[in-house]
Amino acid sequence: MTIKVKAIIGSTSSTSNNLKLVNFMKKRYANKLDITPVLINDVEMFSIDIENNPPAGATAFKSDVKDSDAVLFAVPEYNYSIPGALKNAIDWLSRGGDYTIKDKPGFIVGSSMGVLGSVRAQIHLREILSNPALAPVLLSGNEVYIGAVHTKLNEAGELIDESTIAFLDTVVDNFIAFYDKHTK
Repeated sequence: MTIKVKAIIGSTSSTSNNLKLVNFMKKRYANKLDITPVLINDVEMFSIDIENNPPAGATAFKSDVKDSDAVLFAVPEYNYSIPGALKNAIDWLSRGGDYTIKDKPGFIVGSSMGVLGSVRAQIHLREILSNPALAPVLLSGNEVYIGAVHTKLNEAGELIDESTIAFLDTVVDNFIAFYDKHTK
């Protein structure tokens, strides 16, 4: 059985390196994980004024994420944190009383062109996700920080750095074991 994973792409960029990373993972781990990228581009700005009657983009996003066995966050780093669009999408996940990702197994990957590979963004993301209205069960101790990502992708946008791929292989196997333990 493959695990149905919705991968929330933390950037709205049409050239997102994190989307490239998720697409690489989708192909490489197709026999283990059924990964579907979920874009946040059409998620409207959250406002308490529309919380009880959410617009179409927010509703579709929440429904898409909810229809999964697990969640993957692919996050870049903007100004030492997560992108505002990702925070907005997460705000929608925490509202409306249905707790879309609560207790759902998940893990985080991230890349950036800088040497730290989104480490500060991932720390902030974990803090945000600790909110009781969110509270996915995240794999810990397997942080994927891909620094200088532009040097580790080929022209087709595929990950080519062998040590990074080997590490990612280990993390995915660890996530599957974590998922199996959590869902039994």
